Amino acid sequence: MSEISLYFTPVNKSQENYEDDQIGGVIKTYHSEFPDIKSGSIAIFYVPENRGSVTGEGERNSVGFREAFNRLHVGKNWKKDIYDLGDILPGKELKDTYFALSNVVSELVKSNVLPFIVGGSQDLLMGIYDGYAKLEQLVNICSVDYSLDLGDPQKNVDANSYLTPIMLKRPCYLFNHANIGLQIPYAKPKDLKLFEKLFFDICRLGEFNSDFRKAEPHLRNADIINIDFKSIKASEVFSHGSNPNGFYAEQICQIARYAGISDKVNCTGIFNYTDKNEISDKLMADIIWYFCDGFYSRWGDFPMGSKSNYKRFSVFLEEGQYTIVFFKSNKSDRWWMEVPYPPAEGKKYERHHLVPCNKEDYDKAMKNEMPDLWWKTYQKLC
Repeated sequence: MSEISLYFTPVNKSQENYEDDQIGGVIKTYHSEFPDIKSGSIAIFYVPENRGSVTGEGERNSVGFREAFNRLHVGKNWKKDIYDLGDILPGKELKDTYFALSNVVSELVKSNVLPFIVGGSQDLLMGIYDGYAKLEQLVNICSVDYSLDLGDPQKNVDANSYLTPIMLKRPCYLFNHANIGLQIPYAKPKDLKLFEKLFFDICRLGEFNSDFRKAEPHLRNADIINIDFKSIKASEVFSHGSNPNGFYAEQICQIARYAGISDKVNCTGIFNYTDKNEISDKLMADIIWYFCDGFYSRWGDFPMGSKSNYKRFSVFLEEGQYTIVFFKSNKSDRWWMEVPYPPAEGKKYERHHLVPCNKEDYDKAMKNEMPDLWWKTYQKLC
């Protein structure tokens, strides 16, 4: 993968001496020679691009979170390599940064390497999406965000309006979008109606706080995890750019671990990381650690191909005459629903007709009630 090395600036060598069981002692960092990246690994890199920020934050030094991460100790299941590829510096124009990021993401995903991007402004998701478009792959995006970030299609793209341009691109490779942590005061009523019309998913912050299980299937169903650092409570990160309400530090780490443990997730980004202070750097390091710990603990039980290692349950709903097939993994006890789709579509929907769910969805179907996730997916497939 040396062809992507031209996009990266190496990391200055640390003066610290790390122990063998610290991340800094095992991570393969780009200092002078670009690493030979192995399949099945995680590649972390930083993109200090903030020209899409609506508040005009400048670039920040990336050393803080790197040093905090390298001081942490490796988990007991960390048996695959982890890389720090350095920084993708901003291009002459914003579109140049998108282009560089899209090429890097496309190459890494194609090589079965998970890109973990620490951002700049959240519109960098445009570059990530373009990387999947080059692979002609339908994707699900799960955004951990206090707002919907649709914006006005007549205005320039920025950190608060990247989703509409993605949806308007043709051909469109976005199959589903889920939002976790939405705070209704920050959502326009017309945007909520559009999400409903498109059969997109929302798990509001209050719903998450009452029952995390409502969010877990959305994380497990995503290809791309998109985390807005400003969705964390300002008091947790000593940040002036965040909001008074939001996720607690332990909650965002829990989300990161569940995202990492999902077999389907193959790209993750944390954006709007602009306030420079020791607490936010340490929390960023913790988030990356918990994602990695989940990644290295994957069960590998996404129900593709043979279903011999799953328990199969069929539920007939009298209203609408639908039969819903559920699968429960013998490895992890996790649940999925099978949603029918037109045979002519072939492999196009192969990764999207098996919908992650909870046992509560099975219980709901047993009461002759249609699970929302099944119905929304059915509408998009048919």
